[in-house]
Amino acid sequence: MPEQHGHDPLHGLTLKRILEELVETYGWEELGRRIRINCFMTDPSIASSLKFLRKTPWAREKVEALYVETQYS
Repeated sequence: MPEQHGHDPLHGLTLKRILEELVETYGWEELGRRIRINCFMTDPSIASSLKFLRKTPWAREKVEALYVETQYS
């Protein structure tokens, strides 16, 4: 009998794809307003944001939560 897992809305998504979709939806300025981290507000780029988010779990959690909220609201 296959093991059942809860539905994970982030399953199969990379952090890069999540960030790209959020930037496409909100733009950097609004993203910086919604999640107050410097890499979104000062000279933002996908590469610099990914570098920060990969080493900062609390910030990554905020980005993932906003993505889920955006997709499922």
